[in-house]
Amino acid sequence: MEKIFVIIVGLLFILAVSDLIVGVINDAVNFLNSAVGSKVAPLRVILIVATIGILLGATFSSGMMEVARRGIFNPGEFYFSELIILFLAVMATDILLLDLFNTFGLPTSTTVSIVFELLGAAVGMTIIKITRDPEVSHNMITYINSAKSLAIISGILLSVVISFTFGTLIMFITRTIFSFNINRTLKYYGSVWGGIAISIITYFILIKGASGASFMSDEVVAWIKTNSLWIILFSVVGWTIVLQILSLIFKINILKVIVLIGTFSLAMAFAGNDLVNFIGVPLAGFESFREWVASGLEPDKLKMTALAAQVKTPTFFLLIAGIIMVFALWTSKKARTVSKTEIGLAKHDSESELFESTPLARAMVRMSVALSNKINHITPPSVNKWLDRRFDTSVSEKLNAKEGVSFDMLRASVNLVVASALIAFGTSLKLPLSTTYVTFMVAMGSSLADRAWGRETAVYRITGVLVVVGGWFFTAFAAFTVSLLIVLFINWGKIIAIAIMAVIIVIVLIHSYKLHGRRLSESNDKEKALSFGDMATNETILPFCRETLVTTINSMSSIYDKLVIALKKDSRKSMKNVYKEVRSLNKAVKLRKDNVYKFIRKLDDNKADAGPYYVQIFDYLREAAHSLNFIAEPAFIHIDNNHAPLANEQQEELKEFNLQLGNYLKDVVKILNSGNFKQIKVALQKQQDLLQKNEQYRKLQLKRIKKGQAGTRASILYLNTLSESKNMVLQLGNVLKAFRDFSEALIG
Repeated sequence: MEKIFVIIVGLLFILAVSDLIVGVINDAVNFLNSAVGSKVAPLRVILIVATIGILLGATFSSGMMEVARRGIFNPGEFYFSELIILFLAVMATDILLLDLFNTFGLPTSTTVSIVFELLGAAVGMTIIKITRDPEVSHNMITYINSAKSLAIISGILLSVVISFTFGTLIMFITRTIFSFNINRTLKYYGSVWGGIAISIITYFILIKGASGASFMSDEVVAWIKTNSLWIILFSVVGWTIVLQILSLIFKINILKVIVLIGTFSLAMAFAGNDLVNFIGVPLAGFESFREWVASGLEPDKLKMTALAAQVKTPTFFLLIAGIIMVFALWTSKKARTVSKTEIGLAKHDSESELFESTPLARAMVRMSVALSNKINHITPPSVNKWLDRRFDTSVSEKLNAKEGVSFDMLRASVNLVVASALIAFGTSLKLPLSTTYVTFMVAMGSSLADRAWGRETAVYRITGVLVVVGGWFFTAFAAFTVSLLIVLFINWGKIIAIAIMAVIIVIVLIHSYKLHGRRLSESNDKEKALSFGDMATNETILPFCRETLVTTINSMSSIYDKLVIALKKDSRKSMKNVYKEVRSLNKAVKLRKDNVYKFIRKLDDNKADAGPYYVQIFDYLREAAHSLNFIAEPAFIHIDNNHAPLANEQQEELKEFNLQLGNYLKDVVKILNSGNFKQIKVALQKQQDLLQKNEQYRKLQLKRIKKGQAGTRASILYLNTLSESKNMVLQLGNVLKAFRDFSEALIG
């Protein structure tokens, strides 16, 4: 019997390591985004600062561990054999949920996950206990710590409102004082702002968080609390003087210092508050196992009243957990994916949005615009003009154009200071606030106050926020439901159920890893397209345009060839793969077209005549890609519905057309690569031959239909393929001519 529980405890620690990794992947967004989004320093420097904060903050989390032991349920009402299953179900659920959200780049709350997983597992075990012995007078309230659970859940939900409110208010006040012309105003108020900001961090991290540190003695904690006022005063004065010296003598940007210290503090607050989410349950399981071994009782005879006692977690365990988190932070690619979501919703520019608009978002924007108009009507015109000058982003855009930052360091400093203060304060009250909720809502509030959500972006940003917040509610529901079901499953299947659950976790993690790889590849292509616009010059635009066209046209030729082969084989699998390639190509071409204006802005004034031709190139390319999509989609639907394949005559005609198309596209690519537009007439003649061939095949098909020699579905598919192929050939010819005109206008 003991060997089984040793295996379960070992499995708990293995799951703890995995949970630390997937947890940090999710929560890295909380302390990295402000520094990364403002590009305050190279990524390596930011990660080093965050690493120090995590390692130090891990030792402050000892006081939070009691949440896992007695915060949600009454441990004295459960036997050891019941609690160990409960803890195992919680850890399995946590890994599956967090990895799912990480894969899709959505930040969720590890705190909400663990709270509702504990609650769901406890409810599941309570149901088992009550149904096992119906004569017992105990009810659900006996086993569940309902008061504490409601307090924790209320604190989490309240933190969302408070975080958004404080983020909006503090950002509005700060921006009003500093404006967007930070280089000028920072000289006057920068050191004072820095002194106040860092003092706030000092107060909440040191004074409010010290009592939870595993290495702090009671005497040191008492001294800090007694002298807290003096510490604050000396901190404000001292940091103000230090920052002023750094600014005047060493010409160091004060905001960079604030953002880096804020990153450290938020990483520290994260480790202090959220470490319980990853190792609290396994440590509680380990303590339960030790109590059972020491008792000598049967596992279903020992009630776990010992977990209700206050126990400080050894610093060794906390540091090991901190090291694992640091390793995940440095090596994980998924952490970068999750970060992109929040940065994308907070950035000032509107070049590319992560989400589409929704009816609810559009309605909210309409109401907001109406309310804003009423407020502007009431407010004196002089005040409105003054505020517009303070929030004029044109100065900031000029300063940050070369850096390509998502938002400036002033907003980054506000995000970090407000979020770290709120989280550390919650930690000091032993409330496991959601660091994700706090940091995300502070960032969204500061974005709103900073006018990053303009008329061009508001509907997309609000949709994104609604998606993320909706995911939070899904987290709570899924965490409760899945952990409850796993408890019931393990209780029913015992060791076999545990083995099956372990296999499922491995399979899911492997599958999500592959899925994330595909999503990351698409994201990298998108980033490449967007980032090039920042580096584009007259000298680089032409080679880039040529390379893009050559790559895209070669892809179209290859896809068309695969499509003809798939139609001949009547292979659903092959056609499905072709359809996926077509959709991916369409996304890439759309992205190029949507970001045409970024390149146009880089053109010199004397080269402005080349701009319209550049727009035409990607308009025509987009239409050609559309035509390919209008061929592939009906073809896939035809085969997917098990309709009769194309007739032999149709297959042979498509094969011949494909060969001729391939020769034509080779000439187009050759002309693009060489820049020898004297050969364009030869290519255009081949285009005319293709169009004549296309018309010939269309007439032959109409004759077959008239004679009743062709099926209805196959005829519709074949004629559609010919029609869209004709459009594609025409549009690619237009691409070639537009590139010729663009090249001549650019080179002169």
